[in-house]
Amino acid sequence: MNRFDNAFKPPMWLKVSLLAAVVTGCGGGGDGGLTAAGVPQAMSARRAVALAPVDLRSAGAFTILSKTGITDVYASTIVGDVGTSPITGAALLLACTEVTGKIVVVDAAGPLPCATNDATTLTTAVLDMEAAYLDAEGRTSPDFTELGAGEIGGMTLAPGLYKWGTGVSISTDVTLSGGPDDVWIFQVAGTLNEANGKRVTLTGGAQAKNIFWQVADSVTIGTTAHFEGVVLGKTLVAVNTGASANSRLLAQTAVTLQMNAITQPAI
Repeated sequence: MNRFDNAFKPPMWLKVSLLAAVVTGCGGGGDGGLTAAGVPQAMSARRAVALAPVDLRSAGAFTILSKTGITDVYASTIVGDVGTSPITGAALLLACTEVTGKIVVVDAAGPLPCATNDATTLTTAVLDMEAAYLDAEGRTSPDFTELGAGEIGGMTLAPGLYKWGTGVSISTDVTLSGGPDDVWIFQVAGTLNEANGKRVTLTGGAQAKNIFWQVADSVTIGTTAHFEGVVLGKTLVAVNTGASANSRLLAQTAVTLQMNAITQPAI
């Protein structure tokens, strides 16, 4: 053995100290907790700070906005404005007494006596709804991909960008945990289905206005279920009997209601 070898070997205590420093610097230290996908919470929190909310523009003025109509099984309770375009106002079947806010239509065929005829506002809002959908769909570098193979029931989800190439199911209650400025964007290539009687719950100050569900296929909120967040739906949004939502339902086809309570999130 060369008599100079040992002079250049770091002692064991120094190796351990260096390893600990590297782990801590990579997010392995600090709170040490993990998200549902096994990602350190510190890493997820850093990513969420940079995740901007989807800009709804004028579409954000509506609790429900649809291109092909809104059906209803009486009585629902809608807090906020409702509109449909380009289809005739005759396809908006809510009664005036069900809406605390404006009912906006493109012609004189909307619910009487409360409907407001404002095709210009609706045209702009629908274009903004479509732009918001493309914004959410086009976000890149997801924090979580194919989480739970599409089954997120029972999970507690950290803020971030989530992406699935399939549908997503909420078969048991799911919790979104984060602060009032944190953002969640869910990119769903298939359907989104929340089972009967299940709940989406927010904790830690999380706000529904900062949660965006971009769904390429239909959305179903089950009987007596509760939902949170903005739906950007490419097709049908179906809210089943007695379900409630702290939500905006922005659908590029129809919205169907059955004795529901839908409240617009705080702006």
